[in-house]
Amino acid sequence: MHVLLLKEPRDGESGSDPYIKELASHGHKATLVPVLSFKFVSLNSLSAKLFQPEKYGGLIFTSPRAVEAVKLCLEAEERREEWNKAVKDKWNTKSIYVVGKATASLVHNLGLNPLGADTGTAEVLSRLIIEREATNIPPLFFPCGSIKREVLPTALRENGVPLETLTVYQTAEHPDLEKNLTNYFTEQGIPASIAFFSPSGVKFCLEVVRRLSGEQLTQIRFAAIGPTTQDAMAADGLCVSCTAEKPTAEHLATAIAKALE
Repeated sequence: MHVLLLKEPRDGESGSDPYIKELASHGHKATLVPVLSFKFVSLNSLSAKLFQPEKYGGLIFTSPRAVEAVKLCLEAEERREEWNKAVKDKWNTKSIYVVGKATASLVHNLGLNPLGADTGTAEVLSRLIIEREATNIPPLFFPCGSIKREVLPTALRENGVPLETLTVYQTAEHPDLEKNLTNYFTEQGIPASIAFFSPSGVKFCLEVVRRLSGEQLTQIRFAAIGPTTQDAMAADGLCVSCTAEKPTAEHLATAIAKALE
């Protein structure tokens, strides 16, 4: 059956997207339609902070894009050399926190040792940080996106763990979103299942999906990558058929396959 995935392709993935592969293994044909576009900002500030690890108690990454911003700061050869020679080792003496496996593997590629790959949500990660960190440490540095949720900053603040945030990318609707969705529905028809990957995805796509599906909206099995996205879908009146147990390709494909049985 046809499954529509409202997500960006994985950057730097060779071959097909892991979500497409996993759904194919269950016998479903998945298609990606990118929902968001990203613009990097404040890279000079980010670079300055990255090269002063002594000022911070550790790092927090909750999205692949934030790690990508760091990668951009290391593009110049001399910066890269300095990072590899001394700076990354200084960071590795501190805690480098991440949400989810995708972000963890990108952090690993920077030469850093991530903690929290199995957390899956900001809520769970914030509990891990609060358990591990004292309140008298230098601030943890959190490069993030313009649409970050306040869950993690609020939890840390309430528990007295110092935090410094910096917005390093802005999130907007993908310029071709409506055109790409219309083309998909015209060519493939109404999909058996549609998966959302973020609250922003729900915000930008739902109206178009409702319009294109018409009467058949109720026949579509709607899937969520995690509890935050599920809440956003439910708040907009969508009936959520399934939610991935963890935000991975395997878990989402298993949930969708079960909902389509």
